[in-house]
Amino acid sequence: MKVELRGLELYGYHGVHPEERERGQRFLYDVELEVGSRGADDRIESAVDYSQVARLVQEVSETPYDLLEALATAVADAIEERFRPERLRVRVRKPDVRPGGIDVEFAAVTVER
Repeated sequence: MKVELRGLELYGYHGVHPEERERGQRFLYDVELEVGSRGADDRIESAVDYSQVARLVQEVSETPYDLLEALATAVADAIEERFRPERLRVRVRKPDVRPGGIDVEFAAVTVER
């Protein structure tokens, strides 16, 4: 069984450039957790509650990071520690970026464990 969050949008002050850290920008998080049969018994106590996963991502993202790689790793570390999934995938997208002044849909980093 998988628990997924797609497009969790949080405002953050991450980035290498001073203007990114000063004015901030949107970040989109996609989280995928393989949780075995947890929750199949219809009890929230045994399930991985996706609202708690979302809150944890929000907590971690309140600390500024220079690199998306470090941010994605910190989110993955926190989720792994708290929820102990069998498998984990965290993708952090930066939708409002223009690398070298070139239009792109987004820049992203993915951590898989």
